[in-house]
Amino acid sequence: LKGLRGMFAFVLWDQNKQLLFGARDRFGQKPFYYLENAGQLSFASEIKALAELPFFPGEVDESALVDYLTFQYVPDPRTMFRSVYRLPPAHYFLKTPGQPLKINRYWQINFKPEQRPFAYFLEGIRDKLKETVVLHLAGVAPRGAFLSSGVDSSIIAALAREKGPLATFCVGYQEENYSELQDAAETAVFLETDHHELIITPGEFFASLPQLAWQFDEPVADPAAISLFFAARLARQQVASVLSGEGADEVFAGYGIYREPFALAPLRRLPRILQKPLRLLEKILPAGLPGKNYLARARRPLEERFLGNAFIFSAAEKRGITAIADNPSPFRLTDPLYRQAAHWDEVTRMQYIDLMTWLPGDILAKADKMTMANSLELSSPFLDHQLFEFAATLPLKYKIKGKTTKAALREAFIDLLPAAAVNRPKRGFPVPTREWIKRRDFQKLFRDLLSGNGGRWFQKDSVNKILQNHLTGRADVSRKLWTILVFLLWHEAFKLRS
Repeated sequence: LKGLRGMFAFVLWDQNKQLLFGARDRFGQKPFYYLENAGQLSFASEIKALAELPFFPGEVDESALVDYLTFQYVPDPRTMFRSVYRLPPAHYFLKTPGQPLKINRYWQINFKPEQRPFAYFLEGIRDKLKETVVLHLAGVAPRGAFLSSGVDSSIIAALAREKGPLATFCVGYQEENYSELQDAAETAVFLETDHHELIITPGEFFASLPQLAWQFDEPVADPAAISLFFAARLARQQVASVLSGEGADEVFAGYGIYREPFALAPLRRLPRILQKPLRLLEKILPAGLPGKNYLARARRPLEERFLGNAFIFSAAEKRGITAIADNPSPFRLTDPLYRQAAHWDEVTRMQYIDLMTWLPGDILAKADKMTMANSLELSSPFLDHQLFEFAATLPLKYKIKGKTTKAALREAFIDLLPAAAVNRPKRGFPVPTREWIKRRDFQKLFRDLLSGNGGRWFQKDSVNKILQNHLTGRADVSRKLWTILVFLLWHEAFKLRS
């Protein structure tokens, strides 16, 4: 396994030793599901294949649902189906007849910051990323790449374009604030690619949801997945595979939330005698008032405030909307990871949490499922483990500079891209769910599903109150509503009785 690079999930059967060996790639780009039942081990790259087995349980895992309502996906190794598991990234298994499954880790994410000149890191990033792009392009023709407004996909497209003609693809929406089409088109002109774009209408978006809930195998409540499906469908008309920018934010520290430790530092450095009045001020400030959340987060350690890039429902909210008695803390999943990362700075610890949870659970899940639904192969050059191992030597000062995230990555390729693409903040396939939830067709779909079998998992009055708060403008709870909707769609797609 140490000699393999890129994405994979496979099994090997040794007939002589009666030994089954299986493995999944280091970051979890490719899925691997398995189910053990009555002395049988079944495995597949899609749960819907396992669902054809006569002993498939077809039941919701209650603990997984509770976690899903926090994270907007089910963290490894569970799935939303009881008794169905994922082989975690960077793990292999051994199985002999009559013996239990043995699962072991073969590669570990590790950060080792080095104090070297900035120029050393810029040269290394350029060399490593150019190498992995070339490897990902080997034998691929014609060549394609997703191209959004951000720097990650722009860098990948620029490096691929250096090797020959390139088709690029982008999707957007009629709502101006939710479209990256203009920015992506400008980059495409600069790079001289064969650019293709598509505007997704609300009708197309909602019509696709039942099919995509089935394609996903289990609920992942990231609206950007729908955009990705349409981008993949567009690309498949021209090419059989595309390069994409997944992983850059986790590897090079690109998310805006990674700036939070710097923002909180002034308050956290105050003497304890001055922090006490601020805690009192936090208590008396009304909910929703600017500054209250800042004060609250400043007094909490990182381990108690950061679960990853998604945090949908709090523990109290989950108790209010579900009928599930057991409500285990989501921090039980991140606490062991924080102990492993205790010796790193806060930004690096946040990267580690996202690399171990958010990246495989959300980013790579939707990338694989939505492209495979269109028979399109997606490759992510940023997730080459040799590139990561070099990026892991970056000191904090070269990851984030002031308000600039991914500082070293941006600087390394500043000569390949238009200035606007290098400096543009991350948007990440924005989707106008905030506005579309107010549409009558959404409300009908939501209420119909809530009254069906999947609705038994929720306190309907509480959920309808959340919907009403959004419709009346009292609060933007679109992410919460979307998370519930995706579960209901999935439940209906697999015709679950419970």
